[in-house]
Amino acid sequence: MDMDKFEIENYLEAGSRTRSSMDIEIIYRVGNEIAERIKNGGKLILMGNGGSAADAQHIAAELLGRYFKERRSLPAIALTTNTSALTAIANDYSYDYVFERQVEAFAKAEDAVIGISTSGSSRNVVRGLSKAKELGALTIGFTGSRKGEIDRIADYTIKVPSETTPIIQEVHIAIGHIISQIVEDVIAA
Repeated sequence: MDMDKFEIENYLEAGSRTRSSMDIEIIYRVGNEIAERIKNGGKLILMGNGGSAADAQHIAAELLGRYFKERRSLPAIALTTNTSALTAIANDYSYDYVFERQVEAFAKAEDAVIGISTSGSSRNVVRGLSKAKELGALTIGFTGSRKGEIDRIADYTIKVPSETTPIIQEVHIAIGHIISQIVEDVIAA
């Protein structure tokens, strides 16, 4: 079935309604906590599967490069980029451990760790966040509206009020952009 102009308009309006109904306070608080951790020598670690893996890489790139301001490169790592590590861990243990093992190697108590999962229950993301929490890092989940395992693990869960995966993913990128700007503003001050 082909998408008609009415369906396109409805999709765009649904995305706009979703973005405008986000909890601004939690985004602001999380952005500032990440900024303070980076300012004090910590780093941001991100993880997700599929489109969320690309989102993790995109957000890390904004901090490593430049979002709006000319400033030093900021420490951000997407755990989705080392295919040798991903396949070796998945082969030797199982795919459920691909983020947990990397978090165990890289995360410290002064770091912030973001797990992105539209369902809120991706097993490997949940295990990665659990390990980060065990290590004392700040844990943050980016999810959709469904209640998931990340809700009980993360220090903060930024929930997109939608069950439509593409809209959730679009809003996750918007949140990543907002957090990038907050971090830049704090670091550049």
